[in-house]
Amino acid sequence: MEVIMATSNFKRIVLKLSGEALSGEQGFGIDPTVIQSIAKQVKDVVELGVEVAVVVGGGNIWRGKVGSEMGMDRANADYMGMLATVMNSLALQDSLENIGIPTRVQTSIEMRQVAEPYIRRKAIRHLEKKRVVIFAAGTGNPYFSTDTTAALRAAEIEADVILMAKNNVDGVYTADPKLDKTATKYDQLSYLDILNEGLGVMDSTASSLCMDNNIPLLVFSISEEGNIEKAVTGENIGTIIRGNK
Repeated sequence: MEVIMATSNFKRIVLKLSGEALSGEQGFGIDPTVIQSIAKQVKDVVELGVEVAVVVGGGNIWRGKVGSEMGMDRANADYMGMLATVMNSLALQDSLENIGIPTRVQTSIEMRQVAEPYIRRKAIRHLEKKRVVIFAAGTGNPYFSTDTTAALRAAEIEADVILMAKNNVDGVYTADPKLDKTATKYDQLSYLDILNEGLGVMDSTASSLCMDNNIPLLVFSISEEGNIEKAVTGENIGTIIRGNK
């Protein structure tokens, strides 16, 4: 019997994981079973020959916006959020290396004992050697979200697509499907739709960066095992967002 291997539509991807995606059902902290599941899914994609870079959020540990609403200095609160992403990145690196996937963490804020500093050419070299690269500490600047980091890094490393893994939703809807039973899912959107209709997929800085650099974005659910591979092999899941429909 002939075994048909799945082939990838993309050579190099950026996988954007929100911090909440790592906390699973508990909503806070790091859920080991969720991290192991994500690591296994990333391994399946790496084995298809795809070069994988990951950008991790920090919302499961700390949200800069919440801190600033409590009266903290916004820049300070954001730096705390960046450090939270480093903790998530190290946890994901550990899970990936436990299942035999060589992984490097590169941080935008230098901390040499913990991870490599972010160096674009070095990151690309790691990817070419089929190592997974995790970009930690956001852009290294306050006021910029990890969605913006994903857009920026995708442009820098010339990724083919950003895969945006959501925790409890399987695409972009006309309204919040949890609150509105009539909400319907979009299959395709343009970045202008996102910006004009305020669909809240990513912040406007990240959206316009993707739009200006023509980077497609696929929003899908991480909750179902095997979805990252489905997204990479071109199965019809989630919502695809392009410069123009």
